[in-house]
Amino acid sequence: MASMAHYHRPERLIVGAPSTLGEDRLPLLLTGIAGVAGYNALHYFRARYPGQVIGIRQRDNWRLIGEGVEVCNAEDEAGLQELFRRYKFRSVLDCAGNCALKSCELDPEMAWRINVEGVRNLIKLTVDEGIRFVHLSIDLVYSGTRTGWHVETDVTDPVTEYGKTMVAAEDLILETDPAACILRISLPMGVSFNGHAGAIDWIQSRFKKHRPATLYYDELRTPTYTDCLNELCEATLGNDLTGLFHAGAPRALSLYEIAQVINRIGGYDPSLLHGCLRHQAGPIPPRAGDVTMNSSKLANALGYEPFHPWPHDEHLTPTYREWHMERGGGIDGSKELLTKVLYKNPLRRSTTLTI
Repeated sequence: MASMAHYHRPERLIVGAPSTLGEDRLPLLLTGIAGVAGYNALHYFRARYPGQVIGIRQRDNWRLIGEGVEVCNAEDEAGLQELFRRYKFRSVLDCAGNCALKSCELDPEMAWRINVEGVRNLIKLTVDEGIRFVHLSIDLVYSGTRTGWHVETDVTDPVTEYGKTMVAAEDLILETDPAACILRISLPMGVSFNGHAGAIDWIQSRFKKHRPATLYYDELRTPTYTDCLNELCEATLGNDLTGLFHAGAPRALSLYEIAQVINRIGGYDPSLLHGCLRHQAGPIPPRAGDVTMNSSKLANALGYEPFHPWPHDEHLTPTYREWHMERGGGIDGSKELLTKVLYKNPLRRSTTLTI
């Protein structure tokens, strides 16, 4: 098992205020607003650029409504054409994709249609018009069977249909739009639309209902605050970075360690958290291992480190498997504390959604 909560020290400190999008990059289209990254981005960008941001959601997600929300499946080419004609978008932040691992395994055609054909339809509308295109990919393009802290030149070897379709989408973008930027993200830590899609929401929902949650000791990620990710996306939409960049935070945590953090900081019953090795969970969906990412290339390109570690304070990170069973020690767990330091980054100016 990997060491607990290890840290990849960034080369540069986080500096400066968020960038501002120029008029040549507005209006902005956001896809995938039902996901954690897209949902938080929608509220962030609409607060920053009132009346100039439109988000699209799938037709079957009927509960996601509101000002600036349009109904259009990304794989609906005609529907997208109509939206582009009506709003005359100058940039696109593509957060779309079906990330339900089991659903993708059981229905690979659906995964390909949403995760690849949706990107193809967007590229057709952006590349010839010189529309800025920023696409969010994922760390699960790797199997995690190597030593982690992957760099962009590492060969992709996904173990899931989801990961395979995300690789295909990356390849499609790199082949057809040399001006596009791809950000491989890890777990975005923020509120979800439906209250259980995000990592925090799903784990916390189990504990709230006094139900057990079993997480893996040996699947490691580099989770990021959505506060940091929103500002990174804004900077990337506004600049001219091209190609592929890793966009993970500098602290690595296993899924089990993430659940430890949520359990203790939320003040939940520690007996509800269980752990296992990923091979003990069954064959479907297959699980990746250490897919941590080294994001130095991105920091070098930006001139600063865009992510604080999640959680922001090392004092709030596990040091051993029973760490969440401790109480006290300067951590008085509660839902209010969890909202303050896990959903939101106390070190950033935040437009994170109110929980």
